[in-house]
Amino acid sequence: MKPETAARLVNSHIELASETEGHCLFTRDNLVALVERSAAGMGSIGSTGIMTESGLAYLVWRDGRALLKAKGAYIEAGPEQVEAIRQFSADLKKALEE
Repeated sequence: MKPETAARLVNSHIELASETEGHCLFTRDNLVALVERSAAGMGSIGSTGIMTESGLAYLVWRDGRALLKAKGAYIEAGPEQVEAIRQFSADLKKALEE
């Protein structure tokens, strides 16, 4: 990872939690995103999840309602959770831009 990218991540309070040959796992607070790695650097960002009491959950929309889908459960997503997920995704994308 380039020093400029690492600095942008730090400035956005985003941490590199884990990495493999093909992916990096980034976190901020209870938010998680998996990002592909390529020979050219970071690739596409996967869905952003949030850790809940039911485990990792992803934001989904059903009949206009925001829900968090965890293994075996749907949890009503509050406006603050929706905004946190959206902001984390946007900040991560911006930090990883080359």
